[in-house]
Amino acid sequence: MEDIGRHLYRMIDTYMYDEDFKSLLIACLADQESSSHAWSKITLSTHAMLGGVSPYIYRRAALTELLVLILDMVDDLQDQDSVSKPWMQVPLASALNAVLAFMAGAIAELGELGIRDHIMAEVGKILARSVCGQHKDVVNSVNTPDEYLIMTQEKSGSLFRLACYMGYAGESCSPENVERLHQLADCLGLIHQIQNDMRDLVRFDEKSDLLARKKTLPILYLLSIEDEAFAQLKAYYAGGLSADFLGREREAVLQIIHDSGCLEYARIVQSVCVQKAEEIYQELDAQSPWKERFRQIAWGDYAASAEETAQAES
Repeated sequence: MEDIGRHLYRMIDTYMYDEDFKSLLIACLADQESSSHAWSKITLSTHAMLGGVSPYIYRRAALTELLVLILDMVDDLQDQDSVSKPWMQVPLASALNAVLAFMAGAIAELGELGIRDHIMAEVGKILARSVCGQHKDVVNSVNTPDEYLIMTQEKSGSLFRLACYMGYAGESCSPENVERLHQLADCLGLIHQIQNDMRDLVRFDEKSDLLARKKTLPILYLLSIEDEAFAQLKAYYAGGLSADFLGREREAVLQIIHDSGCLEYARIVQSVCVQKAEEIYQELDAQSPWKERFRQIAWGDYAASAEETAQAES
C-alpha cells in the first residue's frame, strides 16, 4: 500500500505546482488514506486473480483511488454533509478547484501510462454511468424499490466496476468473465449501499437520510405501508411537515422505523444480494489465492455475517 500512496502523492508533485493549493490536495489524499485503500486493493486483487502481469498495476490502482476520491468529494459537496472532510472545510470554489485538479491529474496519468483509446473510453463510460446514478440520487427521483435498485447499481455498482476494470483492462479476460465481474460489481454496490442506508436512517446528524428526505430502500418500504401509524412520517416526506417534526418526535420516529419492519426488509434484500454475489463468485474463472482475497476485501464480512445468520436459524 506504500506504493499506492507514493504514486498518489507523486501525481500531485508532477501535475500541480502551487504550494498552497498542493497542501489542500495533500490533505484530501491523506483523508482518503484513512480508508485503507480498499478500492486499490480490489484493483490489485482483480489483476492478480486474472493472471495480470502489468508493470504499471500499482499506478493503475492509485488511479482507482483517485477517481473514487473525486466522486466522493463531489457527492459530499452536493449533499453538504461529511463536514469534517478537508474539502468541506474550505470555500466551495477551492473545493471545486481541488476536484478539477484531481480530474486533470487522473487524465494526465492515464496518458502517461499509454492507456489505449478503448480503455480510456470504457473508463469514461463507467464514470458516466456512476454520475447518472448520482444525479438520480441528488434530485431524489427514485420512487419505487425497483428504481432504487437500478439507481444504486449505476451509482455504487459502477465504482466496483471501475475498481475491477482498472485491474483487468488490457489483460486477457474472456467476455464471460467480464460479464460476471459486471454483475458481481453491481451486487457489491447494492450490498454496501443498503448497509449505508440502514445506518443513515437512524441517525440525526448531518448524514441523516431523514433530515435530507432521501428516499432510500428502507424508507421506500416504509412509505408503501398503508397504516395510520406512519401518517406523520409520510406527511413529512410529502413536505407537509418541517424538519422540526423530527426534533420534536425523535424517539417516536425511531420507534416507527423499528416497528415498520423496514430495516428487516432492507437486510433481507441485502442478504439476497450477498447470495447472488456468492453464486457469481463461484462461476468466476480466477486464480487462487487471489480470488479468495478479492472476495474477502469486497464483501467477505457480509458473507460471514450471512453464514452466521443461516447457521443460527438452522
